[in-house]
Amino acid sequence: MLNILYFGDNWNFSTAYHRAKALERIGHQVIHYHAAEHFPEFFKSSIMKAINFRSGYRLVQPSVQRKLKEILHSGIKPDVIWVDNGEFFGRKCLQILKQFNCPVILYSIDDPTGKRDGHRFDRLLSAVKLYDVIAVVRGQAAEEFKALGAKKIIKVMMGYDEVAHAPYLHKDEIPAGFKSDVAFIGTWMRNENRDEFIKVLIDAGISVSIWGDRWPKSRYFKLLKPYYRGPNLGGKDYIAAIQGAKMCLGLLSKGNRDLHTTRSMEVPYAGGLLCAERTSDHTKLYVDGLEAVFWNDAYECASICKKLLAGNELINIKNAGMKKVRHLKLGNEDICKHILEKGLSNTN
Repeated sequence: MLNILYFGDNWNFSTAYHRAKALERIGHQVIHYHAAEHFPEFFKSSIMKAINFRSGYRLVQPSVQRKLKEILHSGIKPDVIWVDNGEFFGRKCLQILKQFNCPVILYSIDDPTGKRDGHRFDRLLSAVKLYDVIAVVRGQAAEEFKALGAKKIIKVMMGYDEVAHAPYLHKDEIPAGFKSDVAFIGTWMRNENRDEFIKVLIDAGISVSIWGDRWPKSRYFKLLKPYYRGPNLGGKDYIAAIQGAKMCLGLLSKGNRDLHTTRSMEVPYAGGLLCAERTSDHTKLYVDGLEAVFWNDAYECASICKKLLAGNELINIKNAGMKKVRHLKLGNEDICKHILEKGLSNTN
C-alpha cells in the first residue's frame, strides 16, 4: 500500500475524483487536496475563474505555494505525490513538492502543449522538468513534453470508471426522461462546430437529444432548443442518458487534438452504442460496425444513424462494445495501477 498525496478536482463527477477513488479501490491511502476548495476566493465568481484561466493561474501562485508549505510542514509523509492536470502548480510549487523526497507524478488528461486553451497551462509547462513521471493521453503531447525536458513519459488511454460508470442492471430502472434515439452529452464549444454537426442530423430528420452547458450560446440555438434537454449530466443521470439512448454521439475536440475521449470508453462500458468520428485511436479500439460505428463527417453520421435506427442491429453492437471495452481493461483501476507500476520502476 502506498500513501498518496493527491492534488486534483474533488467534484464527485470529475474524472480526477474518479481516479482518486480508483487509487483507493486498488488499496492505496489517498490524501486528497483540491485548489478550488482551499482557495475559494479565486474561484467564487465566473469573472475570477475566467481571469485565472486566461492568465494561467499566475495570480494564485503565492497562495498555492503557502498552502503547499503548510502541507509540507504538517508531518504528512507520502510515498508518492499525484498531481492531476497540474495547471495550478508552477515551478516554485514543484520545488516545494520535491521537498517531500518522493516521486511526483503528473497525470495530464487535457492538452497542455496544444493551443486551444491559450495561457491556461503556462505554469505547468514551466515545471515540466521537475516531475519524475508524466502520464499523457495524446501521442503529440508525449513528444512535446519530451522536447520540454520531461524525465519519464507514460502514454495511456483515457478510461471509464468501474464504479461511477457502471450501467443500470435493469433497463426498466432508467427514467423515461433520459430515453432518446440519438444523444449527445457535452458542452458547446466555440469554434468546434458541434452545433453545425448536430444541425445536419436534425435537418436529416433524426431526433437528437442534447445535454450540456453553454448551448444557448450557439447561433443555431433557436433550431436546437426543442432538442435541448438540459445542462451537463453526472452520476446516475449521466449513465441513464447513455444507456437510455439508442445511439450516443462521440464528438471530439479538434482544438484539443482528440483522437479519442473518455466518452469513447464510458459509453460502451455504461451500455451505450458509441457513434463517433473515425480516427486511428477509435479504429484500434473497436471494430467498426460490430462494436461501435464510425463516420468521417456529419452526413455519413446521419446516414449511419438512419440505417441503424430503422434496423435491428443496435443491441448486438451495444453488447459487443460492452464486452470489448471490458476486455481492453481501460478502467481507472487498471490505468492507475499501470501508471504507478511503470512510473515508479527505476524512479529515484
